Amino acid sequence: MQSIIRVGGLAVLLAASVAQAQTPAPAVRTEKNISLALANQIAAETVAACAANGYNVAATVVDRAGTVRAVQRADNAGPHTLSSSERKAWTSASAKSPTQAMMEGAQKNPGAANLVYLPGFLLLGGGVPIKSGNEVIGAVGVGGAPGGHLDEQCANAALEKVKGQL
Repeated sequence: MQSIIRVGGLAVLLAASVAQAQTPAPAVRTEKNISLALANQIAAETVAACAANGYNVAATVVDRAGTVRAVQRADNAGPHTLSSSERKAWTSASAKSPTQAMMEGAQKNPGAANLVYLPGFLLLGGGVPIKSGNEVIGAVGVGGAPGGHLDEQCANAALEKVKGQL
């Protein structure tokens, strides 16, 4: 009789576990996103970091969906820097990865080389995801320094300055 009760109790536990596993995920999600104030600060810090090294750049900050939140363009930065910074930011936010790493991966991996054909993707260094903890809440893209690796350095310097706010 005692073994029957144990089996019955196990069946109840098993049934409860199955019911819990079948519970659907909540219909409404909570996500972190970048504020306008922080986006403006990151754009300004990025342009300033590049200016300190003598580079005239544009910096674009996008939110987690890739929508532009802030743009700054240094005096004497070329007009092409605006579109390149925006595309780098969008690419980085979309892929949740630095564009320099994506570019290098595409150069080494023939399968990844096709990323250049995705509309809007720009596989040049200078796009860096903005993270709050492990969650990507946006990205910053930089265009105009003499090399994508230098654009990325400016973005990383700006993110280092605001890390306490993330």
